[in-house]
Amino acid sequence: MSGKPRLTYLNGRGRMEPIRWLLAAAGVEFEEVYLETKEQYDKLIKDGSLLFQQVPLVEIDGMKMVQTRAIMSYIAGKYNLYGKDLKERALIDMYVEGISDLMQMILMFPFSPPDAKEKNLESIKERATNRYFPVFEKVLKQHGQDFLVGNKFSWADVQLMEAILAVEEKVPAVLSGFPQLQVFKTKMSNMPTIKKFLQPGSPRKPPPDAHYVETVLKVFKK
Repeated sequence: MSGKPRLTYLNGRGRMEPIRWLLAAAGVEFEEVYLETKEQYDKLIKDGSLLFQQVPLVEIDGMKMVQTRAIMSYIAGKYNLYGKDLKERALIDMYVEGISDLMQMILMFPFSPPDAKEKNLESIKERATNRYFPVFEKVLKQHGQDFLVGNKFSWADVQLMEAILAVEEKVPAVLSGFPQLQVFKTKMSNMPTIKKFLQPGSPRKPPPDAHYVETVLKVFKK
């Protein structure tokens, strides 16, 4: 073991992508193992590596961690991205949970039947512009600071940046009515660790394509 966190998932975004984002934002290098067959996945279960028989799996600090939320809480706490006290942490948790609800719609989108794609895309656009992005626009405007919580870079900022870019891939003009979020996006894009993660050749995964969807269905088939 090199001491770097080791991430086991498919070679695509899915539930591992927010973990990649958080590690990259913290400036942490990591290794990846990609599942390509059902046999690899079954072997992990048989070996007892997956507590609830689910991936993502992240091996870090001698632990085999599963459950995306638990993994991210640990990384955020370890790298000082989780606020200075319980109140800040509660705010970060609320923002992260909200963004996760939006990201869940984006996560499931590639698996929509063809006749539902347009309707689902409209739902993503509607939720982003009417329910989720207005919250963060208001927060940033009210306190006039660069970051969402405590004027300090946190897990919530990383999650919001990932969500903004993911929605923009599908709805390019989604930020047109959100000037604060436009400024936020520019600032985040220029943070050295995030800037590096946004460069070609980084561990950031491209939007899911038909091959990724096929691999997911193959690896996790019942």
